[in-house]
Amino acid sequence: MHLTTLDWLLGIVAALLVGFSKTGVPGVGILVVPLMAGIFGGRLSVGAVLPMLSFADCFAVARYRSHTRWDKLLELVPWVVLGMLGGAGFLLYLGERTKTRDVLSIVIGYMVLGMLGLHLARKRWGDRLTPHSRAGVVSTGALAGFSTTVSNAAGPIMTIYLTGMGLGKNQFMGTTALYFFIFNLAKVPIFLLLTHLQPGQPIMTHQTLMFDLAVAPAIAAGALSGSWLLPRIPQKQFDSAVLILAGLAALKLII
Repeated sequence: MHLTTLDWLLGIVAALLVGFSKTGVPGVGILVVPLMAGIFGGRLSVGAVLPMLSFADCFAVARYRSHTRWDKLLELVPWVVLGMLGGAGFLLYLGERTKTRDVLSIVIGYMVLGMLGLHLARKRWGDRLTPHSRAGVVSTGALAGFSTTVSNAAGPIMTIYLTGMGLGKNQFMGTTALYFFIFNLAKVPIFLLLTHLQPGQPIMTHQTLMFDLAVAPAIAAGALSGSWLLPRIPQKQFDSAVLILAGLAALKLII
């Protein structure tokens, strides 16, 4: 697969956004998913994004780990694992379907639109969306596990859940940092196994790993500058721009 100059530029932008999302601007991460899918296609983009996220997770964990709320994290673990297994099965199923077009690109497009809908609904209804019940915890964990496996797009789900729990800013950052660090690493053997089982429909390849290494400095730059840059950007305009761009990118994947 040949990457154009535009692909590389978009990849560097995505890498910067990955860093920003982990250390100071969580909402911007939703734009990374459709950007990378536009470069690699849906299936390969899932594997290409994972090492980028894992590298950025290291910065977030180093900065916020002391603020982690382990009780909120541990209650989700078994249901996240269940959702991840479901997501792996879904990727296996899609890999067996022979189509001219990458079906996962369409799936990711709809999932990003769904995440945007959740984000906007939270702004309108706030804590009323928070799943306080046991069934809510189960459904949140399963949906987060499924979406993170299929498209690396569990951010809005975790944001709604943890902010609704009344966590402070640092506790929120610390808990999400450990959550994504643990489960992003757990996805690596899943993706490698799926690639081994379906070599004609790989998720992680030598090319995607080389791409990840090439953009690693941009991830580090984004992670180190995220907390510095955030106060200097009008938050309302920034959030609006990110949501609009993510929506347009998702529609492009679908259409």
